[in-house]
Amino acid sequence: MKVLVTGHKGFIGTVMVPMLLEEGFDVTGIDTDLYRYCTYGDEPLEVPSINKDVRDVEKEDLQGFDAIVHLAALSNDPLGNINPDLTYDINYHASVRLAEMARDVGVKRFLFASSCSMYGKAGEDVLDETADFNPVTPYAKSKVLVERDVSAMATDGFSPVFLRNATAYGVSPRIRFDLVINNLVAWAHTTGKILMKSDGTPWRPLVHIEDITQAVVCALKAEQSVIHNLAVNVGSNEENYQMRDLARFVKETVPGCEIEYAEDAGPDLRSYRVSFDKIHRVFPDFSTRWTARQGVEQCYQSYLRFGLGRDDYEGIKYKRIAHIMNLIEDGKLNTDLRWQI
Repeated sequence: MKVLVTGHKGFIGTVMVPMLLEEGFDVTGIDTDLYRYCTYGDEPLEVPSINKDVRDVEKEDLQGFDAIVHLAALSNDPLGNINPDLTYDINYHASVRLAEMARDVGVKRFLFASSCSMYGKAGEDVLDETADFNPVTPYAKSKVLVERDVSAMATDGFSPVFLRNATAYGVSPRIRFDLVINNLVAWAHTTGKILMKSDGTPWRPLVHIEDITQAVVCALKAEQSVIHNLAVNVGSNEENYQMRDLARFVKETVPGCEIEYAEDAGPDLRSYRVSFDKIHRVFPDFSTRWTARQGVEQCYQSYLRFGLGRDDYEGIKYKRIAHIMNLIEDGKLNTDLRWQI
């Protein structure tokens, strides 16, 4: 099966591509490589690729593929808050346009990296795929809009699949330190403090990026009838945690660290628990291989291995907003986040 992965040089993509190759898929990538100067550890695996912004993809780029895995997005909520229109332009309008072109050229499967963050502010309820959406960020709102518009495109020959990923974590060549597990461990390792920005009570479902890839593999291998216009939460029922649980895992893993609450710490509006029963019904072979506690250990061992310091992950190389703003100031990117060099 010929598979096109958008955003293949990003946080998830650089882990997903090697795993897809191991499963025997013929993989090509599309990526503008926005974080080309941000490699952490080993360089990403090179595969045949098209160097394009997802907004600039044309039909001829999509010819001959059996499936598209669409990861490319502005996936940082604070970045989206700086310019919400840009988030909608890239995450929403470009995604819908990509799906339309894919359908027109005969791509059979369109796997969209959606998000459980669409459920947003949900309190104590445990939400399945039928729950109402209550997104609280431009990123989450864009996911709702894409699902709405692309699901309406489904035909006998075009099957959208909406993989609503839980909050991701894990080590990657294009690591993100703004994600909760990655962030808490980095703070603990470099400062001795586990910095809690909420009061510790909000709920959040967690999933490792390798387990996200396992769901993609299942969706690519399943019969067309199984995945046609499917929306499914990606994660595990056992991996719904309160933030204070994650802080405890970090404290038990990183020697000598202590939990510290930010001065303005309070309840986070983004509090939700999610049911993952459906994915196990739809994909009997799917199972998560990682737990949050194991993810904490993976991050800690990686930070030790590469000698991560606070100046590293707080500096412009890995702090994505600062990195993007620096590229704009240097004239390498314009304000639409297109390369000028």
